[in-house]
Amino acid sequence: MDHILLSDLAFYGYHGAREEEKRLGQRFLVDLELSLDLQPAGRSDDLAQTVDYAEVYRLVRQVAEGPSRDLLEAVAEAIAAEVLGHFPELQAVKVRVKKPWAPIAGSQLGFVAVEITRVRPSL
Repeated sequence: MDHILLSDLAFYGYHGAREEEKRLGQRFLVDLELSLDLQPAGRSDDLAQTVDYAEVYRLVRQVAEGPSRDLLEAVAEAIAAEVLGHFPELQAVKVRVKKPWAPIAGSQLGFVAVEITRVRPSL
């Protein structure tokens, strides 16, 4: 299986279980791995034969900067659903949502993240 990778897409959103996260907002980073057959695009050099990653970015941005969700899990699920729903040629999508500087008292960490993989059901 072939993959298109998008790494460290940065957005400012208002997701979190705590009221201050929803009020103040924070930065979120998203990584995607899109699984599909890239051979037709590679042979034809035609954007119509693959997934336009500028459009993927736009879809992810709508979710990440959109309505507030309590959990990173919910943000990741919404992103996966949007991307799979918009691109029927995708066979699977892996989504990682990272929250740098998560508000954990006394912690020193790079980020907290959730990673999910969603596979299109076989027909």
